[in-house]
Amino acid sequence: GDIVDLWAMSRGGVCWSASQNTFVQKVLRRARHGEKVIFIPGNHDEAMREYVGTSFGDVMVESEYIHTASDGRRYLLIHGDEFDQVTLHHKWVAVLGDIFYNLLVRINVYLSWLRRTLKRPGYWSLAGYAKRKIKTALNFIFDFEDSVIHHARERGLDGAICGHIHWPMIKEIEGLTYINCGDWVDSCTAIVEHLDGRMELIRWNGHAAAAAEMIKKLKVD
Repeated sequence: GDIVDLWAMSRGGVCWSASQNTFVQKVLRRARHGEKVIFIPGNHDEAMREYVGTSFGDVMVESEYIHTASDGRRYLLIHGDEFDQVTLHHKWVAVLGDIFYNLLVRINVYLSWLRRTLKRPGYWSLAGYAKRKIKTALNFIFDFEDSVIHHARERGLDGAICGHIHWPMIKEIEGLTYINCGDWVDSCTAIVEHLDGRMELIRWNGHAAAAAEMIKKLKVD
């Protein structure tokens, strides 16, 4: 979910780059060639939830999905905002938080330029740093993780894969696997399932060579 940020578009107009268009085309191409593509809308593109249960071409729109990995483990795939009490009951607070988060991301663009100029290796997230330092944010993250896993346990599943909070993670919580994919804007992370069912959190560190190596690795696996 949150593939298209309708919240941001409502504030600052439509911004759609050629690279974003290319991404959508590549996803649609995979769907046309028989790969199962399921779109689970988030709170930033919640208007698409009106179309849950329908399909756009070969892309299904669902509110959730049960994914069976290659090793037989069953995961609940959700966006995650349904376990965010702020988003559910105090949307104006969530909108303000989103504005502040986007501000940190914009500042991070300049910090990234400065790090490259100083030849500092790797990628560093200002928003991620702020989350680690603010106790309230950490408590929110831990409560969110526990709520997601509690729901997966009630469904008799082996774990859950979600997003929403922009906090990439793979960990065990009371015998179940909690997986958060993070995001492509700030964390620069994604989740990959290997052929043996093993889940891996991959990170892009801002260098083209690292991206090429990541793609090569995925092709080998």
